[in-house]
Amino acid sequence: MQLRVIHPSELSPREAHALLISCIAPRPIAWVSTCAPNGCTNLAPYSYFNAGGSNPMSVVFSCTNGRDGNPKDTLRNVQATGEFVVNIAPYWLAEKMNQTSFEYEYGVCEFEQVGLTRAPSLYVAPPRVAESPIAMECKLFQIIPHGTGPTAANYIIGEVICLHIAEHLLKPEGVVDNLAADFIGRMGESWYVRATPEAMFRMERPTRG
Repeated sequence: MQLRVIHPSELSPREAHALLISCIAPRPIAWVSTCAPNGCTNLAPYSYFNAGGSNPMSVVFSCTNGRDGNPKDTLRNVQATGEFVVNIAPYWLAEKMNQTSFEYEYGVCEFEQVGLTRAPSLYVAPPRVAESPIAMECKLFQIIPHGTGPTAANYIIGEVICLHIAEHLLKPEGVVDNLAADFIGRMGESWYVRATPEAMFRMERPTRG
């Protein structure tokens, strides 16, 4: 196997972004709903997303700066209010999720633009996506900026204070049935992946004998 050495410092932000997302895949997608201080709602997907920890339960996603170097609406809203909701989009919501990635003007409500329903959250102001089978209400723990200018990272760490999960997805042991969830993930370029049962396999963690 012949390997090529690539230095990120020699790439443009756009080239570095394209290479990174093609190397780290598939990635789960946080469909984040937020509220502006004036109450206007925002909804956008972020594939720089993962679980943080479970004591307390936390999630983290990176809301990178826009191509003009300015903060995106999600970051502005979380900075101002300290609240957000992570919604999960299954395969049947993939197209609507993708539509909310369009760069609307600040103040435009993506819920209305793509035909989604706002559902009230219990403990935070941002609404949930009513059509989403999994939603996590979050309070901001910390924002960690890394870099400046276009596509620089802003790591948003949130504590999950409440979850909403569709009954048909919950197994008796209190976890989501991954075989039924129909999750999707982000790949490189414009590719996505669908987590069908045929694509999954199990491996139990090793234990001491």
